[in-house]
Amino acid sequence: MVGPAGSLERAVMEALWAAPGPLRVRELLGRLNEGAAKPLAYNTVQTVAERLSRKGMLTKIPDGSAFRYRPTRAREDHVAALMLDALTGTSDHGAVLARFAERVAAEDARQLLEALRRRAAGEPGP
Repeated sequence: MVGPAGSLERAVMEALWAAPGPLRVRELLGRLNEGAAKPLAYNTVQTVAERLSRKGMLTKIPDGSAFRYRPTRAREDHVAALMLDALTGTSDHGAVLARFAERVAAEDARQLLEALRRRAAGEPGP
């Protein structure tokens, strides 16, 4: 079962990011209810999809009398934007970045260093 509203929004986004293309609410509902002890209602999923659309996180694509939904940006772009928002919400960026670097896994640190090296060299990212 999905918990509070925020976690339901995350579950909807994750399902759409994992999908091969845009989904109708009924298709999305099926993915969310797979193996669920307490299935979600159609109207609940429709409301969440509409809310995410109004927030600019989903694009609505007309499909007959219904809509298909797809994320407006890739998961990686979304997470990067969240990280940047958190960073810009602080007054001491250096301290926050240092703490982040201390806590990130070694492999993630290696990937971050490589991305920073590419950026400093003016090379395109992956």
